[in-house]
Amino acid sequence: MTALPARNLLGNATSPYLLLHKDNPVHWRPWSPEALAEAKALDKPILLSTGYTACHWCHVMANESFADAATAEVMNAHFVCIKVDREERPEVDLTYQTALQALGQQGGWPLTMFLTPDGKAFGGGTYFPAAESNGRPAFAKFLADIHTAWTERRAEIEETAGKVRDALVRLWGTDEPRQVNPAIIDVVSRRLTQRVDLFFGGMEGAPKFPQTHALTFIWRAFMRTAAAPFGQAVGLTLDNMSQGGIYDHLGGGYARYSTDERWLVPHFEKMLHDNASIIELLTLVWQHTRSPLYAARVDETVDWLLREMVTHDGAFAAALDSDSEGEEGRFYVWSEAEIDEVLGPNDAPLFKQVYGVTPQGNWQGHNVLHRLGAMGFLRPDQEAVLTRCRRMLLMARAKRVRPQRDDKALADWNGMAIAALAEAGAVFRKPEWELAAIRAFWAIEAKLGEGDKLHQSWCGGRSANEATAEGYAELSRAALILHELTMDKRYLDKAVAWMERIETKFADPAKGGYFLSSADAGDIDVRIKTAYDGATPNYNGVLVEVLARLASLTGEEKYRQRANAAVLAFGAELERNPMGAASLLNAMEFIFASVQIVVIGDERSPDTQTLIRAVFDRSLPSRILTVLRPGEKLPKGHPAHGKGLEGGKATAYVCTTTTCSQPVTDPALLFNGLIAEPFRRIAQMQQAQAAAQQRPAAANNR
Repeated sequence: MTALPARNLLGNATSPYLLLHKDNPVHWRPWSPEALAEAKALDKPILLSTGYTACHWCHVMANESFADAATAEVMNAHFVCIKVDREERPEVDLTYQTALQALGQQGGWPLTMFLTPDGKAFGGGTYFPAAESNGRPAFAKFLADIHTAWTERRAEIEETAGKVRDALVRLWGTDEPRQVNPAIIDVVSRRLTQRVDLFFGGMEGAPKFPQTHALTFIWRAFMRTAAAPFGQAVGLTLDNMSQGGIYDHLGGGYARYSTDERWLVPHFEKMLHDNASIIELLTLVWQHTRSPLYAARVDETVDWLLREMVTHDGAFAAALDSDSEGEEGRFYVWSEAEIDEVLGPNDAPLFKQVYGVTPQGNWQGHNVLHRLGAMGFLRPDQEAVLTRCRRMLLMARAKRVRPQRDDKALADWNGMAIAALAEAGAVFRKPEWELAAIRAFWAIEAKLGEGDKLHQSWCGGRSANEATAEGYAELSRAALILHELTMDKRYLDKAVAWMERIETKFADPAKGGYFLSSADAGDIDVRIKTAYDGATPNYNGVLVEVLARLASLTGEEKYRQRANAAVLAFGAELERNPMGAASLLNAMEFIFASVQIVVIGDERSPDTQTLIRAVFDRSLPSRILTVLRPGEKLPKGHPAHGKGLEGGKATAYVCTTTTCSQPVTDPALLFNGLIAEPFRRIAQMQQAQAAAQQRPAAANNR
């Protein structure tokens, strides 16, 4: 190979995170076949560092160590140093996060890993301080220890690296397909709900993450069974999140997570994917509860999304940093004196009482605004005062130095945002939100689309890397939701094309399911195939939902077969550890118990619109809506195939599996029927399928 220059090579990167490190004295290389080949040619171990722009401790380590000339000299002398934006290359990050766990340590960011020249992990950690602190070794000393071990005990290190790689191969490639008993859904629903904090919601302990995929799973159990503990667990969590400091009460939007169990003090970065999934969950729950709090938080968070995160001709940026002016949370926190100065003596007392403002503060001498001590809404006149106060404080905050925005447009996160925005627009009757979702979809398709191929990210005028399966899954799901709302066949065609590429480039033909990275990715040693959720819903779960939707919309059995095969592929995993696979379990309901609603009528007719309105007024987690003009036909495989208008009026049919309701022309009857009959059938279907799976086992025992 041609020798790479002995200097930092991040200057031509597209990633804002990589560009933050372009002036480091470290000879960083982006992850690439050339960088990996350099390590082999020089026979040097690799120092791999992964992170993301909004990561506070990534900035700390960069300032303490990567900007230090003496530390950089050691790094450059003994290692090939590779820097990765985890959002551009999630498969690389997940590979080595999992490798770190295989070495007995907890992952996180920044991730600092040491690899053999052929890319096998043998040691590492997360954040390393410049000087020894809180049990963490100083980074320079750790570098020296790794170098000594590499030169003096290389055979031992190579053996460790081989064992770690074998562990990854076993984790992602050795399970045999196994039938899944649908009864597992109810069992896991109860177990997961038992882990919810009875006082503050969320999973017990700290830090607390929103974990919306798990909350959605619990909400589905409530809608399926009407058992109050399920609904209470979700409501308690959303109430506390939405009144806590994790929510930005001035500008809207939710922070990444809470550092405490009370949802009071956030880690201040705001991520696109978190806010998209929270908008979608709040919308789903509001459809049943009509909570004014949830409606307000959706409205405010969408307002933040459209005000601060739109870029790239309508697509959405990835994140806002947690830091500004070198300090975490500086942009968001307040002193009592600042509140008094902005609001004055008439309004400040009420605001301080409601939002927990005290002279000593509640975090490092400052105040994180929250309403945990004043849950719910006050009198209308008081709320009017507080609304005015928030606007005044937002205007004052706008004068501060803003956190940096990561302008990358990511395929997967934009897919999540588009789907959430489109659904919320339909539910809350906000056509401007639906238009924003449509604009974002076509902006992303223009930036990241290349025929049936998608790229992972776009920034600085360039796209980078093929998208992961998560990108294809989330954008396909968004396309199908837009198809429901618009009846525009272009969205269906996009989803079909992307799913065909998924089948060609990402499928595991031997054992079912889908790999995270494409077969064309030549710089990945072990391809990941997992069913477990992470910060975002698991991509295999999303793909199963998309395939089940396509089976209903097109009538093509191949999609249902692929969805079934994907669930089957993880049957053994679901038996061992179902608690971490909420998204895949959620998607299973789309296979065997989706609620397929067909509305037939002129879309411009008020009668048709009122039937559609009745559908969006109900919380239907497994809804598949099809709107047909009179004379249009459903595919032959659809249970409502051949059905039409009743008495010349706009007509709805509600179907589960192969059975449909009688024709419904009255919106009130449709609205009331959607809460009862389909979910009664779902429960019956689960019981019947569970019994059917137990019969062969019983027969074999005789």
